[in-house]
Amino acid sequence: MTFSLYGPFVFGHLHCNLKNNISPPVDDDVCFALHRKYQLRRSVLAQSLDPMEVCGVDSEGKEFNSAQEMWREEIGEEGDETKKTQWYRDGVSYWEGVEASVDGVLGGYGHVNDADIIGSEVFLKTLLQERLVNGETNQHLVALDCGSGVGRITKNLLIRYFNEVDLVEPVAQFLDAARENLASTGSETHKAANFFCVPLQEFTPADQRYDVIWVQWCIGHLTDDDFVSFFNRAKGCLKPGGFFVVKENLAKQGFVLDKEDRSITRSDPYFKQLFRRCGLHLYQTKDQKGLPKELFAVKMYALTVDTPPKVHRTRSKTRSNRPQIIK
Repeated sequence: MTFSLYGPFVFGHLHCNLKNNISPPVDDDVCFALHRKYQLRRSVLAQSLDPMEVCGVDSEGKEFNSAQEMWREEIGEEGDETKKTQWYRDGVSYWEGVEASVDGVLGGYGHVNDADIIGSEVFLKTLLQERLVNGETNQHLVALDCGSGVGRITKNLLIRYFNEVDLVEPVAQFLDAARENLASTGSETHKAANFFCVPLQEFTPADQRYDVIWVQWCIGHLTDDDFVSFFNRAKGCLKPGGFFVVKENLAKQGFVLDKEDRSITRSDPYFKQLFRRCGLHLYQTKDQKGLPKELFAVKMYALTVDTPPKVHRTRSKTRSNRPQIIK
């Protein structure tokens, strides 16, 4: 399953205009007090800018003051399983009416496939070299393709780098197409191994099976709580050194709710807030290039369970030996 690349709205930035007031001179003590007051106010403001409290909009133009307000309307108060079940049922129903093809799962933008795969491959190769391969040639690498659709990413990318790829997809017709598309792809040492027809919010991967869990254009269908629950379950399914790749559309700010396919496009701060709730560490990011301008921006996140090592920067000798002005 995937969700539309198309951005139904173009958002600018919020602006806050302050007049430049000219004040009479003040003494040093007053200047210090004003400076401290300004710093405190700025600190409090920064703490209040919770990404979950930033406003958003739906595809029908309705505005929300916060993500919490939107989720209350869409899935009800906490514990309303009936309404949340309907949210997921409606999402799957939408995609069941879509053609099981690359053009279908990409929302009519099948021509972006090549640019998408090229961007993903550059990102993946760097990560594999840094995190997993390290010159070894006998490693048996396994990946999980989440929201695999018709097997587009597995066929064009993952199966070339991993010995086994498992696919998980809630839309049966897409998974059937993936089996067919991958039947003649790969080899005995590079193959699609398992096909799971299960939605992500209900899926629990096998313990320590995967080197990479690839999540692309599907996590927007999960509520925030189910987003966190999925990654918390999946963390234990990574091998040592393994990592997640999340590749998703980005809202410029807040979020955009698609009422038709029941998905949410989150902003970068919104994603990072959820990653923190999952206890994941941001290892590396990269912007996708080469997509049509009318589409949402797309970003790739590499996430690890372990804390990335700190890079210790040293001053270059050229700079440190440069003559300095004696004050």
